[in-house]
Amino acid sequence: MTSTDHGATSPRPTPQRRAVLEALGSVADFRSAQEVHEILASSGSGVGLATVYRTLQLYADTGDVDVLRREDGEAIYRRCSETHHHHLVCRSCGATVEVEGPAVERWTTAMAAEHGFTDVSHTLEIFGTCGTCGRE
Repeated sequence: MTSTDHGATSPRPTPQRRAVLEALGSVADFRSAQEVHEILASSGSGVGLATVYRTLQLYADTGDVDVLRREDGEAIYRRCSETHHHHLVCRSCGATVEVEGPAVERWTTAMAAEHGFTDVSHTLEIFGTCGTCGRE
């Protein structure tokens, strides 16, 4: 088992879990569990939808997979990059851009200190309409 930078231990890589991660890694943007399941099904995999949901949540909990919530509340997933980052997400097509936010990091640290919080983590997703969808 390997340890992630989130401090959790990565789960045992069963064939089904590896298939889910490979399917998720085959696309650049975030995908829903249903979309990951469709990728698997199109390649002939017999991994069930419930297994996809459980696997994505398991890897999200260990930090191996990024998870965002769309404005409609649906969870979407992507293989994790190696660095802490934030996301700019298109409301229409789901295209996602990683953005760095040093000001956000400073603000988060200041707010935590001001209120006496320690061992703080955060996520930041900015939703908008990408240039391609905005032209349509």
